[in-house]
Amino acid sequence: QVQLVESGGGLVQAGGSLRLSCAASGIILSFKPMAWYRQAPGKQRELVATITSGGGTNYADSVKGRFTISRNNAKKMMYLQMNSLKPEDTAVYYCNVDGLGVGSYWGQGTQVTVSS
Repeated sequence: QVQLVESGGGLVQAGGSLRLSCAASGIILSFKPMAWYRQAPGKQRELVATITSGGGTNYADSVKGRFTISRNNAKKMMYLQMNSLKPEDTAVYYCNVDGLGVGSYWGQGTQVTVSS
């Protein structure tokens, strides 16, 4: 059974930093793209950043230069380093793994709240 567990969320002041982690189990991460999404209250879930198995990354324009996505396939972990946080970054952040035709897997989410 595939399980993704996010951690590292919390309350931080604007300009601060947080590091989110996603721990995967029941799945081999090699060759599978991974991503972070977020969903703010009353808004649709949006893509924040993606990372290929080889480490290629892409970011939403709103977080470029502030967030860094990374992964460790051997440890079955993915990370999101978030710097210079803004109140508009407040959302529930979700970990996603593309199962490449088998399915898409999601974590339960971790709340990030940025106060002004």
